[in-house]
Amino acid sequence: MPTTRNRVEVMHGVNLDMLGRRDKDIYGDFTLAELEFQIKRFARDLDLEAAFFQTNSEGEFVEHLHRLPERADAAIINAGAWTHYSWAIRDALDLTGIPAVEVHISDISKREKWRRQSVFEGLDVLISQIYGKGQDGYKEALELIAKRLGV
Repeated sequence: MPTTRNRVEVMHGVNLDMLGRRDKDIYGDFTLAELEFQIKRFARDLDLEAAFFQTNSEGEFVEHLHRLPERADAAIINAGAWTHYSWAIRDALDLTGIPAVEVHISDISKREKWRRQSVFEGLDVLISQIYGKGQDGYKEALELIAKRLGV
C-alpha cells in the first residue's frame, strides 16, 4: 500500500508504445512493457510506488496531467516528440504543481536540430532533465524524486 508521499506517475507520450520496433541504435531493443517492468523494480527498491500512462493522443496526455495531483506525488515525463513543440503539455505539467523529471531514452541534445529543444525547460516543477541514458535514466529520475519527496 503506497504512503501519501511516494506515488510516482510515469507518463509516456507519442510512439513510445512502439519501443522494440523503433530504431534499436537510438531507442534500445526493449519494449514499453519491459521498460515499465524495469521502472517498477527501480521504484520498489526506492520505496516508491510507480504507476504508468501512455497515449498517442496529445489531448489525452493533457487531460491525464490535469488529474495528476490527485493520483501522484511526483511525475516522470517522456512526452516523445511532443517535448519539442507541445506548449499545451508544458502548461498542463506546470499546472500540476508536482515535482517532475523529464526523461528521454536517447540523447536529444545530439539528435536532429528540431529535437534539441524541450518546451519543459525552465519550468518551476521540473527537478531535472535526463537524456541519453536509456532505462538507467528512469532510475536516476526515481532517485531524484525519492530525494525530493523525502522517501
